Amino acid sequence: MRYYHSWSGGKDSTAAVILDHIHNLPPSTIVFSEVMFDKQRNISGELPEHIDFVKNKAIPVFMKWGYDVKIVQADKDYLDCFHSIICKSSTPERIGKKHGFPLGGRCIVNRDVKSKAMCNFFKTVNEDFIQYVGIAADEIKCLERLNGTNKISLLAEYGYTEQMAYDLCREYDLLSPIYNFTKRNGCWFCPNQSYAEMAHLKKYYPHLWRELEKLSQENNLVTQGFKYGATFAEVNAKVAKIITEKEVE
Repeated sequence: MRYYHSWSGGKDSTAAVILDHIHNLPPSTIVFSEVMFDKQRNISGELPEHIDFVKNKAIPVFMKWGYDVKIVQADKDYLDCFHSIICKSSTPERIGKKHGFPLGGRCIVNRDVKSKAMCNFFKTVNEDFIQYVGIAADEIKCLERLNGTNKISLLAEYGYTEQMAYDLCREYDLLSPIYNFTKRNGCWFCPNQSYAEMAHLKKYYPHLWRELEKLSQENNLVTQGFKYGATFAEVNAKVAKIITEKEVE
């Protein structure tokens, strides 16, 4: 039997690795699926401070502890998904248009990039294996979905809630810096981000925000919606207001 951590760099999956280390469980491999925005230009879809934490802080610690760490990427990136043409649809006028920005709650980037890379990796494993996933003991509904699968939550096994996972990561100095301004771990282009998170992106990484602005000006998009129906221009105006108000405080 082989063991693998599906690791995102977030508090829950990181706490799972720490628990593995503390309890000296059987040797396991840590697998990180990096979402790429543009593979050709080597632009990651992970927030800059998060991917720096993953590659330059957490992974060296895990390797020092004796773990094998693999970073996997899908063949596709965000731009491939954005520019992909809709070939089939129950709504005829959608056919022939670009998918455009991913929809909140139905993100094709998560399906075709992040999850796809992990699925492709596990297809190469030619023996039985257990997959450790970062689900806390107080995420009851998520834990119920693990029934009948080869996935195990070490946080649930050892009774760690989300808050306890956060505290454990902080104790080991393995808490991603994203938690300084958000409670979630996601891509910088994600429509599920709060407006405050988007304001952080525009203020500190304006070059990435400009990437999204350029895409909003593309033609032949199936919709101009960027965040739950709101256009990029509408979101941009709201984000700019948040930044201004914070600077005035």
